[in-house]
Amino acid sequence: MNNWYIIAQILGLVTIIFEFSSYQIQDKRKYFLTTGIGSFFWILMFIAIGFATGIDTQLTLIVAGVYSTIRNFVFFRMFSENTPESKEKWLNFLLLMISIALIVGIVSVLRVPSSIRWIHLLGLVTALLFAVGQYMPGVHWVRITVVLCSAAVLLTQTPLNILYGDFRWNIMGILIEATKIISVVIFYVGYITKHKTPQLQLEKP
Repeated sequence: MNNWYIIAQILGLVTIIFEFSSYQIQDKRKYFLTTGIGSFFWILMFIAIGFATGIDTQLTLIVAGVYSTIRNFVFFRMFSENTPESKEKWLNFLLLMISIALIVGIVSVLRVPSSIRWIHLLGLVTALLFAVGQYMPGVHWVRITVVLCSAAVLLTQTPLNILYGDFRWNIMGILIEATKIISVVIFYVGYITKHKTPQLQLEKP
């Protein structure tokens, strides 16, 4: 366990705090600001774990983190304006970002060793779904798609993704994605409880 690995775990802990908080927030503007900050620390964690275990195994995740950070802060600006014109403008931005992510993502996936390429391809597809889910109205799309994306990213933080005979787990990377899923579960427990149809009380005779 080298210093970069330890630094990655610390950065991951900071990421967990922001990521867990973000999925308890229903206000889109506050959500994008919080998850945008979390995404920035997410990038730093992947860079550190890449220095610890091989940067090639984390390349697509670093690209995804940069993409996610930019997208979140731009969406934060969009929902701050909250006008039909701004929504149309940022929808065009989303389509552009998806196109860029698709091209860069495919190139990154092709650079990954063939034995683990399928993991990164799955991550790319679910990440694109998550980008669309963030833009969609309401509180559900973003949470459904983040669960799919987190499940895919979980695989990249296991020994399946380490190629050099050093079967380490990126524990904090796993905890971050698990935290997102748990946070969504907690959100829906509260959501269902809050929106549960009240039972009719019979009048006493």
